[in-house]
Amino acid sequence: IDGSKQKYGIDYDETYSPVVTWPAARFFLTLSLTQGWHSRQLDFVLAYPQADVERELYMEIPRGVNVPDTGRGTYVLKLIKNLYGQRQAGRVWYTHLTTGLKSLGFKQSLIDECVFYYGKSVFLVYVDDTILLGPDEKELDDVIALLQTKFNVESEGDLGDYLGIRLNKYTEGDKTVLELTQPQLIQSILADLNLQQRANSQYPIKSHKIPALSTKILTRDPKEAKFNNSFNYRRVIGKLLYLEKSTRPEIAFAVHQCARFCNDPRHSHGEAVKRIGRYLAGTADKGMYLRPSAASFDCWVDASHASDWNRISAADDPATAKSRMGYVISFAGCPLLWASKMQTEIALSSTEAEYIALSQAMREIIPLIALMKEAEEMKLPIIPLPPQVHCKLFEDNSGAIEIAKVPKMRPRTKHLNVKYHHFRSFVLDGTVSVHQVSTTEQVADIFTKALNEELFEKHRLAIMGW
Repeated sequence: IDGSKQKYGIDYDETYSPVVTWPAARFFLTLSLTQGWHSRQLDFVLAYPQADVERELYMEIPRGVNVPDTGRGTYVLKLIKNLYGQRQAGRVWYTHLTTGLKSLGFKQSLIDECVFYYGKSVFLVYVDDTILLGPDEKELDDVIALLQTKFNVESEGDLGDYLGIRLNKYTEGDKTVLELTQPQLIQSILADLNLQQRANSQYPIKSHKIPALSTKILTRDPKEAKFNNSFNYRRVIGKLLYLEKSTRPEIAFAVHQCARFCNDPRHSHGEAVKRIGRYLAGTADKGMYLRPSAASFDCWVDASHASDWNRISAADDPATAKSRMGYVISFAGCPLLWASKMQTEIALSSTEAEYIALSQAMREIIPLIALMKEAEEMKLPIIPLPPQVHCKLFEDNSGAIEIAKVPKMRPRTKHLNVKYHHFRSFVLDGTVSVHQVSTTEQVADIFTKALNEELFEKHRLAIMGW
């Protein structure tokens, strides 16, 4: 079936199909480490055709199928099962899976619709690749047997490779550590950049210790020489973005700085991408280490006020007047979610830039707190916590902290829209507490600017574990 020939409202309606978010997946993986849970990786065999079609659909007779001489132009095939290629195929499968899981007694999360609970176990769904976690190994086997009564699903044993990420669990003293790496993706990026070690070569690829120069800000300069297309700029940036969001948060600033220029890359932008590649060449075997500590949420937030502004290029690139913000949210000392992005509006002061960053970070952490509370309500065996989940947001701007704690209307801050005050109720009821931290100890600094080697390695250790 050719989805490009389908017409909206006739052959399909909705096409959106959710998948489990990485923050939720990392949260439950971290929880499983703190609790010593068991894990299983499951695969739904030929997932889409396990569901029936949602409406009448027809397809041309495939080549190679024997039909009467007049049949190919006269007959078509009527679909009974959901096939790959339809625009709505993913959604039809998700609806079929969700309905089936509920009929078997699974409870769907209200926070993340791809998280399901059964007894003391947690089931995470990413299309047809799923993870099953829980404290009771027998219950996991029973859950798999239950799933097999309704679906064609196979157990692939303990966690190994998941969505292109290699998961390696091992003990370190009295702690269980989960290492997440993507060596194949890194090698693919290096191949695209022509930075792979050549066979029989005595000279190793030159590597860099930091992914971005701390002395140079990338700008959109139309007078600079165009990028020579020595590699596919967009494709490499796409791979780097997936790598950064999955296992390598320390390259977030460098990657997002280069991603701004995909439409019209210049020579300096191509060199910046190659520098990221040379950094990865020296750390290709590295990834992210989940070493759980105390079970609490921490959120480190920072913003760099108009840090990309350049007097010479400002006329050609007005976006340099915007501030860059960054944050990292961790649970039990393990990073769950991070971001390095330009703010969507121009902040008029560093206090405003920091406060906007604080508000944006809270939009991400509030659902994670709710997910934690939901897991407790589902009677999952979690380490006893205080009556309320306590989140610390570490800020380094005293003005932003004062605005967050004391809702005063001032001439210089009254323009801050109510959308940036949405989290004050969480501060007032004690769910969230805002703490000041020195600039040199601000872990989120790694997401807002290019750092020197000493600071970069310090913050990388705090976030990545190496």
